[in-house]
Amino acid sequence: MADQHLYYIFLILLFPLSLLLFLYVVVRPRPVKIPIKDRHVFITGGSSGIGLSLAHLAASEGARVSILARSRNKLEEAREGVRLATGKEVAIFAADVRDFEAVKKAVEEAGPVDVLIVNQGVFVPQELEKQELDEVRFMLDVNLMGSFNMIKAALPAMKEARKERGPASIALMSSQAGQVGIYGYSAYSASKFGLRGLAEALQQEVIADNIHVSLIFPPDTDTPGLEEENKRRPPLTSIIAASSGAMKADDVAKKTLNGIKSASFIVPCNFEGLLLSIATAGLSPQRSFLMAYIEVVAAGILRIAALCFQWNWYGSIEKWHAQSTIS
Repeated sequence: MADQHLYYIFLILLFPLSLLLFLYVVVRPRPVKIPIKDRHVFITGGSSGIGLSLAHLAASEGARVSILARSRNKLEEAREGVRLATGKEVAIFAADVRDFEAVKKAVEEAGPVDVLIVNQGVFVPQELEKQELDEVRFMLDVNLMGSFNMIKAALPAMKEARKERGPASIALMSSQAGQVGIYGYSAYSASKFGLRGLAEALQQEVIADNIHVSLIFPPDTDTPGLEEENKRRPPLTSIIAASSGAMKADDVAKKTLNGIKSASFIVPCNFEGLLLSIATAGLSPQRSFLMAYIEVVAAGILRIAALCFQWNWYGSIEKWHAQSTIS
């Protein structure tokens, strides 16, 4: 009888252990560590919010930090703040990421980059029907084309320096709105979903050069940008987006830097973000075979949860429009 019980236990354990072994063999790219100390960390959108928090954190960990933003006055304030907090000097560059020649000049002046954090972003929430195309173009140009500009400007020198300087990182700041579309976010989600396609293809292009791509998915973050966003947010957007709470910029920066250091491709920032990352893993690279195991096992359950969320969201939309019609 005891032998029979052991046989059943063996059969129960056989599938998960076989799956773990299979994933250990097939998961690519392989794990790698990205050092921060004594490396050159270049951060766009570095004068405020998440970018400024990242500058503080990277400097405190011994990195040589450069930050880029449009406003020189804000950059000067940011540099002084980092110096007072960490004792480290930060190089500043005033440029618009939509201007390739300007960012190329800034990157050349800054010197070869080891960790490029493409963090700039703008967000103007509104239903597409009501939104001016100039605003749509503005978000796409800053969030998506600005990212292409930064990467293209920095990549040649990053590739040349790898043999002497070890593994490098390119981190793209997306959003949970880059994982799931939300009412009122048509243009913003399009720009952030685009970053995922960029990141997945780019990782294949640069993996042989020992450059590792990370894609960060923060929720609403307590920044000056969120304050402005809330002034224009459609009421339905607030209702639907309320399921994922706001985070502090410092907390997002810690999650981001930890994700970069572990070369994680997908970097969620809270529990809801972790669930979203598992639910939307798709064909994205995954360095951790244990995380890959969770993605495989949880995929069906999370699809059911996703359908329940969609049921709730569309119910809220129907209810809102019904009340609007009555009033």
